[in-house]
Amino acid sequence: MTVNPTDSHKFVIHGHVFSAESLAPGLYVTSTPIGNLADITIRALQVLGSADLILCEDTRVTAKLTRNYGIETPLRPYHDHNAEKVRPEVLGKLSAGASIALVSDAGTPLISDPGFKLVRDAVAGGLNVTAIPGASAPLAALALGGLPSDRVLFAGFPPAKKGQRTTFFTGLRDAAATLVFFVSARKLEGVLTDIEACLGDRPAVIARELTKMFEEVLRGSASQLRAEIASRASLKGEVTLLVAGRDETAAPGPEQLDTEIAAALATASVRDVASDLSVAHGLPRRQVYLRALEIAKGANVVSNSGEGAGEEE
Repeated sequence: MTVNPTDSHKFVIHGHVFSAESLAPGLYVTSTPIGNLADITIRALQVLGSADLILCEDTRVTAKLTRNYGIETPLRPYHDHNAEKVRPEVLGKLSAGASIALVSDAGTPLISDPGFKLVRDAVAGGLNVTAIPGASAPLAALALGGLPSDRVLFAGFPPAKKGQRTTFFTGLRDAAATLVFFVSARKLEGVLTDIEACLGDRPAVIARELTKMFEEVLRGSASQLRAEIASRASLKGEVTLLVAGRDETAAPGPEQLDTEIAAALATASVRDVASDLSVAHGLPRRQVYLRALEIAKGANVVSNSGEGAGEEE
């Protein structure tokens, strides 16, 4: 690998030339715009303008950004197909004192891109790693979506094959967090069909072409969004899909309620179990009491308070 540092590290904004200060040696994980080229931080421009080298998924994509800001730092591809070969070279340059910026085609590196192993190995080697935060499609979608953002599970790209996708979504069924996916526009209808089948008809959000000219945010249930997508002749662009997590306040199904009752009866009376679970799940107390009594009798559990079927209300 050849690194050609320039004597005039710089970047340009609206015709104004700015000097980029020299960087300390290390790997700089740098966020870039997800669409609108103006969504880049001054710090990111300083890093890109001053680094010895920029590692990017596609040099053609990143070149649009660097040309727009007058950045002359050399570009080198780093992606799934060449990472195993290039990574040792990069680590060698870092060890020798180079400053290298790592970017993805759009957004924050390491979010569904090959940068993870490079960062992992750099950290393991005691090399300096710095994050330059900025644009991120999942965060932008969460800001616009209107779904809870206090707990979030980023699940990346769902599997391409239907059988694997069904297993994938079923494994997320009990997650009490807003689910975030990246989805190809052409696969979106099928993905929504599988989500409805595996997770139920939950609230969902399609955030498409974020920060670009044709940005669009669609909100509704999974079935409503699927019908909307099916009605269109075509759908293009990058899609971030949000799906509501499991509703912890929803009443449990019969099997789940029986499991909770049986577990609670190991340490509490039928009366206490009925009181606690009816409040926890918003169910009628008598309904829970009668079911707890049936389970207690079937398991030969003796109530701590000597309750009988006729003692409840």
